[in-house]
Amino acid sequence: MRAWLSQHQRALRFALRRLAGGGVLSAVVIGLALALPAGGYAMLESLRGLAARASLDPQISLFLRPDLKRAEALALERPLRADARVARVRFVPREDALSELNKLQGLAEITSALGRNPLPDAYVVTPREGDIALLLSDLARLPGVEHVQADAAWSRRLAAAAGIARLAIWLLAALLSFGLVAVVFNTIRLQILTHREEIEVSKLIGATDAFVCRPFYYLGLLQGVAGGLIAVGIVWGALALLNRQIAVFAETFGSAFRVSPLAVADCAMLVCLAASLGWLGAHMSVSKHLREIQ
Repeated sequence: MRAWLSQHQRALRFALRRLAGGGVLSAVVIGLALALPAGGYAMLESLRGLAARASLDPQISLFLRPDLKRAEALALERPLRADARVARVRFVPREDALSELNKLQGLAEITSALGRNPLPDAYVVTPREGDIALLLSDLARLPGVEHVQADAAWSRRLAAAAGIARLAIWLLAALLSFGLVAVVFNTIRLQILTHREEIEVSKLIGATDAFVCRPFYYLGLLQGVAGGLIAVGIVWGALALLNRQIAVFAETFGSAFRVSPLAVADCAMLVCLAASLGWLGAHMSVSKHLREIQ
């Protein structure tokens, strides 16, 4: 057992020496490549949370005449609920609508200067699945309805765009993963060629394949771990700088939106993925070139 641990320690020291030398550049390349999809993933997750707060169901807003009395406005709820094409109905009093409007930056001063509430009572109608064109026409003819507007089309487009972007990021991550395996493969190949004579002598005096391969496996694994940590650092730093500008932009809309950094679990998965890619590249290189030496 002690001899086995000693062999692993020797192999690890060999890998650390090589990593401190030319292996650092390969780790940086791995970090830069992984930072691209990881940063895109973090941004998409934040946008998905933003889109989740918006209703993706098609909704219809019915704005009533400003001169309509509250009793007449409430009387419209019964025919709306009786319509089989309507799933949900919500009444929005003009006072609540004004309160929501005043929460937006800069609008409270404007509405207070008017001296009155310019907003009408409204209904928010959620239709059932199907063509809503005829429903829009029928709702516009209801007594007391001044304007009808279909909402939530933008949120559907946002969800579709997010799906496309998510697929593009996964494709980019897959392509970069192949590239990273190739980088580690070439790095290990150069190390094997550099130590070719030493490997040949070790094989002649009875060294096993595991003894010969172990240092290169460690080197590939350490390159992947270092690259993953570099990627995490790049993403965190880039998002911190980006959030400074996002904060200024979001405040103009009265929002506190920020791009959330990668969670600890996501960071751990990124490092594990990089380590796996490093080990895979080392395994492929060792399997190929040591067979040629033998």
